Amino acid sequence: MSETETKTRERPAAIILTPDAEARIAKLMAQAPADAIGVKLSTPRRGCSGLAYSVDYVTEEAKFDEKIETPGGVFYVDSASVMYLIGSTMDWQEDDFTAGFVFNNPNATGECGCGESFTV
Repeated sequence: MSETETKTRERPAAIILTPDAEARIAKLMAQAPADAIGVKLSTPRRGCSGLAYSVDYVTEEAKFDEKIETPGGVFYVDSASVMYLIGSTMDWQEDDFTAGFVFNNPNATGECGCGESFTV
């Protein structure tokens, strides 16, 4: 390797998406508004425990957001939320009464009783 070449190592994604989560992102993108370029996860401050998971369509790419290519579309993680989500797994679960994204977050030190928000 010459002095001008640099060795880069691919870094792991901030969050792991299960096949069911990827399938749900594909379904969302298939019915997305025309200006949507992907789906974005953020952790706004709200709820009993302080932070909540929020998944929304995104219409423009932010410079420092984490970008994860999935078979059905692009998934973004808000740059300010990455530190709360590293090592997390995002899944999509459905049963007779509920459907939604479910997060296994090793950084969470607590959750509210209803599971809507978390603390790190």
